[in-house]
Amino acid sequence: MSSTTPSASPSTTCPNCSAPASGRFCASCGAPLEGAVCSTCRVPLTPGAKFCHRCGTPAGASAAATPVGAAHSESGGFPAALPWAVAGIALLALIALLAGQRFNGARAAQPEATASASAAGAVSPDGGGMGGAGVGVAPVRAPDISQMSPRERADRLYDRVMRLSEEGKQDSVNLFAQMGISAYQMLPQQDADSRYDMGRIAEAAGALPLARAQADSILASDPNHLLGLILAISTARAAGDSAGVQTFEAKLLSAQSSELARNLPEYQRHEREIAAAVDAAKKQTTKS
Repeated sequence: MSSTTPSASPSTTCPNCSAPASGRFCASCGAPLEGAVCSTCRVPLTPGAKFCHRCGTPAGASAAATPVGAAHSESGGFPAALPWAVAGIALLALIALLAGQRFNGARAAQPEATASASAAGAVSPDGGGMGGAGVGVAPVRAPDISQMSPRERADRLYDRVMRLSEEGKQDSVNLFAQMGISAYQMLPQQDADSRYDMGRIAEAAGALPLARAQADSILASDPNHLLGLILAISTARAAGDSAGVQTFEAKLLSAQSSELARNLPEYQRHEREIAAAVDAAKKQTTKS
């Protein structure tokens, strides 16, 4: 009877430290190699990445040492990840809340709209006077938020978290941040725009490992992407990494012109943030 001997893993070069490596993780620096998966959420890791691009777990961490939600609670200011079912219920509750606010706003605006329509009808050419004021006037309807796409709901949560953060309402930021991150993680596909939004939400809530993981993922596929560089700058600054801030700011200024010429949709959406980051980088360069 013949026996089959398993073949050894092919040798390769570590994308992080360039040392000869084999298996799923580099023996020299611990960076993931081709075929490595996250110990927490089991998604494939990008070779050389420091963190999982989905849940923020450090690459190479064991499942026992890194329980689910550890990356979120590491910073101390962000609650542990809620179960998917609870996140889904909370997301539905937010949809109902926003729908109610829209409906109440529409009802408050109706008297003024009706008065304007009546005034127009009073001098209408057909001589109908006030009796014809309502003819042809469509009723004011609130948008049906329940019919939004998953991406539209996630973007709505992003806008809300950013507004609450600017207003200094940290408790509300922590509440809506969990729902926002869950909404982005449940998207069928991730792109640079969604990763940037998720990273900004995580950063606002103090979950720096998750925010850094999103910046790493963006730059791994597009090293000069402005949103990836901006997120890398802000997370480095939050971590007190002044050298990292200077490095990424220099890359941002160098890539600005050529990247804006690409006219990407996410650049248009985050135009104000890009302009502010470029301006801050220029001022810092002038001081230096």
